[in-house]
Amino acid sequence: MMKNSIGHIFRLTTFGESHGAAVGGVIDGMPAGIEIDLDRVQHELDRRRPGQSAIVTARDEKDRVKILSGIFEGKTTGTSIGFIVENSNQHSADYDNMRDTYRPSHADYAYATKYGVRDHRGGGRSSARETIARVVGGAFARQALEALGIKVYAYTSQVGDIALDRDYKKYDPAMIETNAVRCPDAQKAEQMYQLISQVKADGDTIGGVITGVITGVPCGLGEPAFGKLHASLGAAMLGINAAKGFEYGMGFDGVSCRGSEMIDLFTRREDGSVGTLTNNSGGIQGGISNGEDIYFRVAFKPVATLLREIETIDCNGEAVTLHARGRHDPCVLPRAVPVVEAMAAMVILDAYLINKTVHL
Repeated sequence: MMKNSIGHIFRLTTFGESHGAAVGGVIDGMPAGIEIDLDRVQHELDRRRPGQSAIVTARDEKDRVKILSGIFEGKTTGTSIGFIVENSNQHSADYDNMRDTYRPSHADYAYATKYGVRDHRGGGRSSARETIARVVGGAFARQALEALGIKVYAYTSQVGDIALDRDYKKYDPAMIETNAVRCPDAQKAEQMYQLISQVKADGDTIGGVITGVITGVPCGLGEPAFGKLHASLGAAMLGINAAKGFEYGMGFDGVSCRGSEMIDLFTRREDGSVGTLTNNSGGIQGGISNGEDIYFRVAFKPVATLLREIETIDCNGEAVTLHARGRHDPCVLPRAVPVVEAMAAMVILDAYLINKTVHL
């Protein structure tokens, strides 16, 4: 299996399966001398871990990260940072009835056809548990970015047909962690929570949208023609399990507007710097950051595992009825928020280091 790494200079390589001994990774290219708060790294994992509320999977994984290398006296050494998170609450027997069965809308058939073998226990490498390593990598990246004045945050902006206004500036990021849905609007968060709860009770699932915001990004990040910043962000987001769509700036909403409504007119700020009066471009123009906030949206599908009987086929092509067992999320949005943040942080730090190296 190839393509287990992301990044060019700041590079994360991940390994592990959902029901193996551990999930882990190796970070290369982390600048030396960065002070690292390991409690904050663990905090990001706590935000992603299962069992944190009634609307996520009840799997009781503590997900404690163990750093193996690359940190000395609280600072990065510039060498590879190795880490693992041991798997500790596996119920592999829950998947015995899926050994020879292809779950609809899962990777089972595609994996079996491509590799000639698949791990039926939770999907193996295709499991969202692999995102643990991404969250750790992102936790390191965002601490490096914060030293540069760059901040990354994300929030649940839509579940089903319950949606927030698209203007991220209307919401206080401090409110994101005040509820289980990770939505900065308390009233909408309660509606989303009730919807997810009802869907879970029905043995069904539901999707939604996560909005990501990156502030403090300097002008000049991104490498046209084939390393455009929005393309890198899009690839990172679409590499997250269950992600089905990516847009930045006005995105698809802009197609119904005229150019006169969409252009971002330049202005000179009070401090003498150049800026734009609007930010329909989402902080990226020509594939290069322009100094404005970068904002984007990621669409996530409803989880494919339904806790009800489903008609499918087995590996012999015979029709069978599958009744999934185990512990599954009725909605991935709450636990996907820190994953979106992590992927964004790694992309931006990598772009910053490339820019620093190539464009002296």
